[in-house]
Amino acid sequence: MDVQRIQQELRDRDLDGWLLCDFRNRDFFSYRVLGLDPAKKVSRRWYYWIPRRGDPKRLVSRVEPHVIDALPGGLLEYTTWGELHQRLKSMLGAKKRIAMQYSRRNNVPYVSTADAGTVELVRSLGHTIASSADLLQVFVSRIDDQGYRLHKEAGVAIDRIRAEAFEEMLTAARTGRGTEWDVVRFIMKRFEEEGLTTYSDPMVGLNDHPADPHFEVTPDNARPFKMGDSILLDLWAKKNVPNGIYYDITWVAFLGDKPPAKYLKIWNAARDGRDAAIEYVTTRLAQGKPTAGWQVDDACRKPIVKAGFGKYFLHRTGHAIDTETHGGGVNIDNFETRDERELLPGCCFSIEPGIYLAGEMAVRTEINMFIHPDRRAEVTGEIQREMLLLG
Repeated sequence: MDVQRIQQELRDRDLDGWLLCDFRNRDFFSYRVLGLDPAKKVSRRWYYWIPRRGDPKRLVSRVEPHVIDALPGGLLEYTTWGELHQRLKSMLGAKKRIAMQYSRRNNVPYVSTADAGTVELVRSLGHTIASSADLLQVFVSRIDDQGYRLHKEAGVAIDRIRAEAFEEMLTAARTGRGTEWDVVRFIMKRFEEEGLTTYSDPMVGLNDHPADPHFEVTPDNARPFKMGDSILLDLWAKKNVPNGIYYDITWVAFLGDKPPAKYLKIWNAARDGRDAAIEYVTTRLAQGKPTAGWQVDDACRKPIVKAGFGKYFLHRTGHAIDTETHGGGVNIDNFETRDERELLPGCCFSIEPGIYLAGEMAVRTEINMFIHPDRRAEVTGEIQREMLLLG
């Protein structure tokens, strides 16, 4: 943990300080920011106060006085709840604007780990609570130069494996040998050969299978490939090294040269939504305008709604990407949540609109974007421009 860096961020955001706190290991973000071991069992409340200037302070129970000893700063202790309130008041001092793991109206539930009672307590002491959502992005999700390089390296390998997987599918359709499950196993084998790792199998879905956005193929439900099938392929992995960053993409294809008009229509709508989102991000950041996740979601959704498929776009437009596929930073979302976090330099995220016609067919097109220190937005891998026709 770099206290001086945190304090500079607080000053830049006109915040008087950041109150990090936990009870029974509930606030995993505080542990990540402070470099604490989240597996260490804690049974009493603790508080860590980082002011915009000056030394931090620790407030801990006398039952567990050493729980955050690894952190710098002065020490206050409490035994009773009344003493806790008094010590907290003393530690925070006069009226301040304080960042906490809180989100207005729970708009960003991913960061809203401070319970309502603790927020009420701090407010009762005369303070104004601000969300720590963007602060958290800075310290838990932004990717450095090495992370960017690892993300790009993973992308090169995964784009290659994606192309190989489609060739496997075409061969399976022509020979009558091979199922969705067989291609999943092929991809996982290739991941291992390329030095990649992932937390779960990729998604390989034929026809109506991917109309369930989180369809999972198994040996029992797997279908054989045949000409005339539509295909959705979603795969994600990272370099199998410390601090590897995920690369996560989705492509679609048709086995044959004459895809159904309806399939092309929903593909075109999803592609147009994706491209609108890319253009929105690129233009806004180039103009130096603050850009939030919810705004990009809106930009992506407009062409799809205009094409008549809005109600079939069943999920947010995208998610943060870091050492986890679904990372701790800003999501591209004004649908499932209203993500008010900004796209900051170092952010990596997906754009992945999909259209899901239950019992019929589905498309999704997914790319990854990275925001460079100069606020230049980059699509970090290949982009599917047209429907992929196999055979």
